[in-house]
Amino acid sequence: MINNNYAQDAGLSPTKDAILLESAENNPYANLLAVKKGNEDDPRVEKLAKLLTSPEVKKFIEDKYRGSVLPVVSG
Repeated sequence: MINNNYAQDAGLSPTKDAILLESAENNPYANLLAVKKGNEDDPRVEKLAKLLTSPEVKKFIEDKYRGSVLPVVSG
């Protein structure tokens, strides 16, 4: 077993070369966007949430990390 960053540096793709893949859905290791109580409706937070789940960021993550990191955006 090796970390994804080493696999990627070796030219391997987790989505193509892995023996086993974890489901991204309901994954307890997923990152999330957390804000301080009272800042939930801050326009900056709303903009960041929108950007993080945009199709452009999804494409960037897919192109840059080639399966080592899974985007939040579905579809």
